[in-house]
Amino acid sequence: MEISDRTLTCRQCESLFTWTVGEQLFYQEKGLVNAPARCPDCRAQQKLRMGLHERARTEVVCAECGDPTTVPFVPRNGTPVYCSRCFERVKESRLTAELSSSPA
Repeated sequence: MEISDRTLTCRQCESLFTWTVGEQLFYQEKGLVNAPARCPDCRAQQKLRMGLHERARTEVVCAECGDPTTVPFVPRNGTPVYCSRCFERVKESRLTAELSSSPA
């Protein structure tokens, strides 16, 4: 399938904008399936607005090492919460365990 530039309509300001071949290839590479709904200017404005409203963070104690840390969500249901360092370690060990237990 050949890809070519596409003209889209911004859902926010309703102006036409071009979704270039390069942008489409980038979307494919990242596994994104939906075309952009906003023009580059409206996307930039949205990012600026989102940046002004910093996400709420919750202070917690890491379930693995006991160090204080913050997370961008409110922990619920007694699920353990980890600092970023321990989270990566726990994620790797779970993945290793899953791979070693799966049938070959």
